[in-house]
Amino acid sequence: MPDFRKAKAMVFPRRVVAGHNIIDQIADMAREFGLKGTALIVTGPSTLKVAGKAVAGFLKDSGYDVHLIETGPATVENVDKIVKTAEEIKASFIVGAGGGSKIDQAKAAACKLYLPFISVPTSASHDGLASPKASIRNGGGPSSVDAVMPVGILADVGIIAKAPYRFLASGCADVIANSTALLDWQLAHRLRGEEFSSTAYAISKMCAATIMESANIMQKNVEESVWIAIKPMISSGLSMSIAGSSRPTSGAEHLFSHALDRIAPGRALHGEQCGVGTIMMMYLHGGDWRQVRQALADIGAPVTAAGLGIGREEVISALTVAHTIRPERYTILGDRGLSTEAAEKIASLTGVV
Repeated sequence: MPDFRKAKAMVFPRRVVAGHNIIDQIADMAREFGLKGTALIVTGPSTLKVAGKAVAGFLKDSGYDVHLIETGPATVENVDKIVKTAEEIKASFIVGAGGGSKIDQAKAAACKLYLPFISVPTSASHDGLASPKASIRNGGGPSSVDAVMPVGILADVGIIAKAPYRFLASGCADVIANSTALLDWQLAHRLRGEEFSSTAYAISKMCAATIMESANIMQKNVEESVWIAIKPMISSGLSMSIAGSSRPTSGAEHLFSHALDRIAPGRALHGEQCGVGTIMMMYLHGGDWRQVRQALADIGAPVTAAGLGIGREEVISALTVAHTIRPERYTILGDRGLSTEAAEKIASLTGVV
């Protein structure tokens, strides 16, 4: 029998705290991890008021040297600015206090500097709260880059519930997208011999099922709705760490979303696009796409191109080029993708256009 030489690293958060009015626990969390010295808080103009100042205040009161940096869109240039600032102040750890793009920038910068990172989300628009990946725009559309897994996550449901409900609905749609991503992963495993993790599969599937089963009780500005959604969103990120890739959470529906980012940038949120993509990809897989559509509708996420603010031709175009976004990632779209005629049929039959 040949020598066994496989090796794999899986990184998880050391502590996840979710609940009402818990933002004041940030200093306790930092101390628990043995973090000392200077903290760099990455936030945005609006999230500075929502959480950034509060996080800074609690850390300062506990003896930390604190610096704040307000950043804009998740671009390579903005990540580089965060890295430069962290180096100048000799930051010993980074805190991301904001929505998805601010969290992504903070953990991407922390990855470049090999610094610990704490996540304090102010909204939950996608499943990247606890993932080792970040979506950063580089010239064209956003691309997935390596990032650090947060050592800690502090999810104050009171703060997240005050964010526009559209963000939470988008995050739920992103987790529902796991259902087709997993089917694509199984397909790649069977046809291409791609490495597969039953554990990551089970966790990701559980996350999607939890959101779908709770879809009809999700409500705007209700903390319990955030409480229901936040745990599957965080666990979804953990499935990526176990798998060593985004496979458990990203398949053809994400390729469709990335194609839309290039064709019709800025019209809809990432999770919203993935949700609509999931309806169509579930149809291709022969699954219950109507159930997916109904769950998204119950949550309040878009289920049509019009709901995304995108035209018919843009949806068709995105469907026909989606397979070219990540050619190495085998999905139900295959190597050659969809013809225009097939794309029109799928989008029409599922009610997307």
